[in-house]
Amino acid sequence: MSTLHIIDHPLITHKLTIMREVETGSKDFRQLLNEISMLMGYEVTRDLPLEDVEIETPITKMIAKKVAGRKLAIVPILRAGLGMVDGLLALVPVAKVGHIGLYRDPETHLPVEYYSKLPADIDDRFVIVVDPMLATGGSASDAITMLKNKGCKLIRLMCLVGAPEGAEKVMADHPDVDIYIAAMDEKLNEHKYIVPGLGDAGDRIFGTK
Repeated sequence: MSTLHIIDHPLITHKLTIMREVETGSKDFRQLLNEISMLMGYEVTRDLPLEDVEIETPITKMIAKKVAGRKLAIVPILRAGLGMVDGLLALVPVAKVGHIGLYRDPETHLPVEYYSKLPADIDDRFVIVVDPMLATGGSASDAITMLKNKGCKLIRLMCLVGAPEGAEKVMADHPDVDIYIAAMDEKLNEHKYIVPGLGDAGDRIFGTK
């Protein structure tokens, strides 16, 4: 069964509060999202396997630990997910980055795919799917399905703010995928926006309306 991890570190909570404020502009919003993504990345990658390697320090040779096993891939759901990539790349600069483009139909509120570009070896990688908002869960669930159809077996979902409805959908559709979020908010409103939320993450990142 998938596990829902709420990463409520004081620094993350503090930065998220500033992001929620309506007065926070795009520049600060982007910077805070980048910082939170890096902080969350520590938890998402906490259980990466290690292996013994022999190295030489300025003093002597020793057996030390390095990350072993699968390499990483970061897959943002366009467009808001782009705001979370740099924070993770700061932790894992050698990770490859794929892109999945989905938008929500304004009438049906269902996700529609319009773009997909993934690393050729995506099926051999530990994939972190990123999107600031986990609202209905439709886009995240569809993105994960696309990755599974490409052969991906180890996938985690990292979001900033979630609604119970979205988390429940992803966990029901993909019981093998763990979810990491910074805050679980109250609900979705009639327009399927998270309440209290922080508005449209894509518009706030890129300064659009």
